[in-house]
Amino acid sequence: MSPLVALIAVPTVAAVLAGMGGQIGRFVLSGLQQTAPVAAMFVFAILYFGVMTDAGLLDPVVDHILRVIGTRPRRVVMGAALLALLVHLDGSGAVTFLVTIPAMLPLFDRLQMDKRILACVTSMAAGVNFLPWTGPMLRASAALHIPVSDLFRPLVPVQIVGLVFVFGVAFMLGTREERRLGIIAGEGPSLPTPRLTPEQEQMRRPGRFWINAALTVALMAVMISGMADPAAVFMIGTAAALLINYPSSDLQRDRVNAHATGALMMAAILLAAAVFTGIMKESGMLAAMANTAVHAVPPSMARHLPFLLGLVSMPLSLLFDPDSFYLGALPIVAQVGSTLGVPPIQIAQAALLGQMTTGFPISPLTPATFLVVGLTGIELGEHQRFAGPYLFAASVVMTIACVLLRVFPL
Repeated sequence: MSPLVALIAVPTVAAVLAGMGGQIGRFVLSGLQQTAPVAAMFVFAILYFGVMTDAGLLDPVVDHILRVIGTRPRRVVMGAALLALLVHLDGSGAVTFLVTIPAMLPLFDRLQMDKRILACVTSMAAGVNFLPWTGPMLRASAALHIPVSDLFRPLVPVQIVGLVFVFGVAFMLGTREERRLGIIAGEGPSLPTPRLTPEQEQMRRPGRFWINAALTVALMAVMISGMADPAAVFMIGTAAALLINYPSSDLQRDRVNAHATGALMMAAILLAAAVFTGIMKESGMLAAMANTAVHAVPPSMARHLPFLLGLVSMPLSLLFDPDSFYLGALPIVAQVGSTLGVPPIQIAQAALLGQMTTGFPISPLTPATFLVVGLTGIELGEHQRFAGPYLFAASVVMTIACVLLRVFPL
């Protein structure tokens, strides 16, 4: 099925089969109430960056990046991973994608590189970079009443191992892309750089670059500081961008229409994801799945629980939203482990190796996933198939590192 159909049909059928068909409307409304502001942000973020790209805001940025890192895909891919890592220091996946992807996507387009690689390395850099102020870390701390510093400190060397893996994958993907493009060592791309179409040239506003740049920086500063909701920031920003660059109402209508299809599709999928989470969470299916999974663990496997949880923590992001797992399932897992002699802190650390860390950029339960695919213009399933194995591998590598570094036993 397409993501739109699957996210609505599967939980609806499950709720009907569970005898809760009459409550589906209430479940859906609950999910939509939580997601509506995010959907608004998506629509206007895509419109804003689309208008700014039309106006040529990113052209000088791309030219500067090309001068600094050259036109070698290997350097471009590693540069994208580094930028995502630095931006994610604020702990927000959405902000990371909103800053990194629009900055790097024109460069990927100009060099005719695979956009799935941009989505992958950006996701990996953000996923491995779990910091004390990120959502999963704070939820794990609150759920098990363990200080954040106690959770985080032992994981610092593990995270370093994960980041080495991320840049190793970026190096490998960039090298593979060079081979695909037929680039010889020491030379630039053998394919010519695409030229702007006459329509694109007509839409460019080079004389307004500094105004557009100042507006974009101001919007990012307000959003990162938390002074205003991101939806409001991009709504106001889109209106300002259109007025500054295209004062004619006809031109404004043309620019909105040019990007409306992508924005509407992403909003529709995001609202469908709200149906999925609303039904699964409010019906109790998520909690039931967690309880069933926990009680299926035999006592003889107790000492291996952190290691096993670390291995499956990333795929669990496809089944549980952050609140359901960390505030609902994790205390149950920790209680089961505690009765069998496993410290709760080890359970929490194992979960942090993948559950909504490396797993969040491909999970249909987080809005940031749809931001990645919306900004890069790739399909959700395509992104999951391409980036999923690398994100899972990063989680496995960090789990093994935890054993080798004695964070928890095998």
